[in-house]
Amino acid sequence: MTITPHAKATKIELFNFSSPQMKTFHLTWIAFFLCFFGWFGIAPLMVYVRQELSLTKEQIGNIIIASVSITIFMRLFIGWLCDKIGPRIAYTFLLTLGSIPVMCIGLSDSYLTFLLFRLAIGAIGASFVITQYHTSVMFAPNIVGTANATTAGWGNLGGGVTQMLMPIIFGFFTALGFTTGFSWRFAMVIPGIALFLMGIIYFFGTQDTPGGNFKDIKETYPTFQGGKKNSLKNFLLVMTDKRVWLLFLAYGACFGIELTINNIAALYYVDQFSLTPATAGIIAGLFGLMNLFARTLGGAFGDKFGIKWGLRGRVVWLFAALAGEGVCLILFSQMTSLLLAVSSMILFSLFVQMSEGATYSVVPFINKKAMGAVAGIVGAGGNAGAVSAGFLFRGEISYQSAFLMIGIVVTVAAIFTLLIRFTLEEEREISSEMQETGSVTSGKTKLTLAN
Repeated sequence: MTITPHAKATKIELFNFSSPQMKTFHLTWIAFFLCFFGWFGIAPLMVYVRQELSLTKEQIGNIIIASVSITIFMRLFIGWLCDKIGPRIAYTFLLTLGSIPVMCIGLSDSYLTFLLFRLAIGAIGASFVITQYHTSVMFAPNIVGTANATTAGWGNLGGGVTQMLMPIIFGFFTALGFTTGFSWRFAMVIPGIALFLMGIIYFFGTQDTPGGNFKDIKETYPTFQGGKKNSLKNFLLVMTDKRVWLLFLAYGACFGIELTINNIAALYYVDQFSLTPATAGIIAGLFGLMNLFARTLGGAFGDKFGIKWGLRGRVVWLFAALAGEGVCLILFSQMTSLLLAVSSMILFSLFVQMSEGATYSVVPFINKKAMGAVAGIVGAGGNAGAVSAGFLFRGEISYQSAFLMIGIVVTVAAIFTLLIRFTLEEEREISSEMQETGSVTSGKTKLTLAN
């Protein structure tokens, strides 16, 4: 069995639920969506956890850091694992095992036990790498940026929906007569069950590549992706490629900040504008809801720029989106009116998520033989950025000052992305692949959203 570029989909057919490519497309974003429920389900309920466990600001800062720190190492590991065993089994393991700490966090009775469960839950964040890997091997160069951005964006949408839905689930249990202490614990069981069931669905509903599963492919094509003969060598090549680390920095400056906002937004609006937890959760949820289309825009523009100006065009678009994010975050940090704060937050969210889509419109072209390693390292950059930002929120400075400092750092990080370069040979290779797949005609993409 030989896997060729022709096996990859050259368009996204949203209402096609039968082809391997589109089944993967839909199941990856749904799985990632549910992972956000497990990962950040507790965030909008932290007001009640803080009260019950008598948490200090420093302890909350430590919990925020814990929720994203372990994900750095898990994303590195899961990227390598995808290269070795394929995304299907890797996702199944992560979903089923990750559901355990989500359901068990309700057993916490102190700051330390809560911190440890929050740390364990952070492993679920590695799901992003599998999502990006799986769509990267299923879609052709003309559409891969859009596919990656849409599956990740719709998955990230879970971060916004979680902010809105978890307080409702919490309220359901309080309406049944349970105390607030029992209600937040019972509420977290719901996303845990959903994750476990999704793990089973993913195993039976997807395949590793358009041509089959890794275990079958490696028998006749051992150098495909992370085949045993070349995995370590290619991983080392990825580790020494400066472009990977520049993308690591870029993703830390966008997804890392999104994770930080997911963790802190509800508390920020409660403390800064004296809102109720329910109202603050709804407003905080608006930030995540932009993923419905914003990240897709970032990937789609990346593809458009790539078709017109090559791989360099993708990099220039990443710079522009990231610079816009930095400027908008600086504006948000200065807002003292609730209306202006919400408005600037939504604009900031648009650029954050476009930057994420733009980043992963570049990632698939760095090293095709170790795509999982590249996706894992860059994805880990998002969590490294979140950990770095988290330290600002555990100190004595105000949340507004922290946002201002982060905005300046993001703007500087945007400039560094312009150092990403591709050789003429790499440009020609991608151009040739796009011509072979028939995905580009007269410089125009064949992107359609058909049924």
